[in-house]
Amino acid sequence: MASNSLRCLKLTRNTLPHSQRRFLTTSRSLRNEIPVGTPAIQKKPIGGLRGGIVGFLFGFSLASSFAAYQLLDEYKQASAALQASVNELKLSTEQVTTQVRRIEAVEKDLKALSDASASKEDISRVRSEMKKLYDGLNVEFLDLRTYVWGIQQDVHSLTKKDSTTVRI
Repeated sequence: MASNSLRCLKLTRNTLPHSQRRFLTTSRSLRNEIPVGTPAIQKKPIGGLRGGIVGFLFGFSLASSFAAYQLLDEYKQASAALQASVNELKLSTEQVTTQVRRIEAVEKDLKALSDASASKEDISRVRSEMKKLYDGLNVEFLDLRTYVWGIQQDVHSLTKKDSTTVRI
């Protein structure tokens, strides 16, 4: 709408002669009046103290809002870092818990194996029993060999005699 009125003003300004142009004011009395001067608007003088206080308060509020923004940003960063640290701690705690469970399982298996395995005393006792059994078997083997040798000697002496009778 504003662009249409500007376009109309440009067209009328360029095409119409100066006497036929239409002004913004429509009343004749206002159009024919010549303004003598505009009254000067009196401004209240701003004192140095009042301006200094306003400037100080504006600067203080601006600096406070910037500091609050920075503090909030640092708080968010610290909170994110703390959350990441908590998550990392949780993962490491789970890993430690898993390792502790594995160690407990290995200790349980080790205890079962140590209960089922023989000690050095048991092995030395079994070794001494085996030596005794081996010595006993060796003695019996020698006795048996002596007995067989005696039988061989008897058979040999019987074969040397001319007349032999074997009774069964």
